[in-house]
Amino acid sequence: MPHPFDRLRGSLARGQADDRLATLAGSVDFIEAWNARLLLGNGNARAAALAFAAGVPGVAVSDAHTVIEVGVASTILDGDPSTPEGLRDALAGDLVLRLGRASAYVRLFTPAAKLVQRLRRHGRIRATGASSAR
Repeated sequence: MPHPFDRLRGSLARGQADDRLATLAGSVDFIEAWNARLLLGNGNARAAALAFAAGVPGVAVSDAHTVIEVGVASTILDGDPSTPEGLRDALAGDLVLRLGRASAYVRLFTPAAKLVQRLRRHGRIRATGASSAR
């Protein structure tokens, strides 16, 4: 469950009652309990509490949008997370969370890059194929 309490970006908690969110939390393999890009509010603490209450592993992530952010926060697992079953087994073991925060400067880079792409008329790539309408 990605950043469930981020007030500035898409969040599962937005518009959900606490009991509905707790039900959802119990049905996932892990909850993002630490997001290095979440700079405002208590979203990380609330996500960690949700993971604990639901009995679901909480993980730490960089949520990297730039190369400089990779590894700012991470979850170290024992095992082989290269398959769904391996990941579930690794999450059930001991986890080591490395908690870091992206700087505000780095956080400003993403909106600036989006603006440059819009000015260059490079928008998001739309899916094409039999299932997409034209």
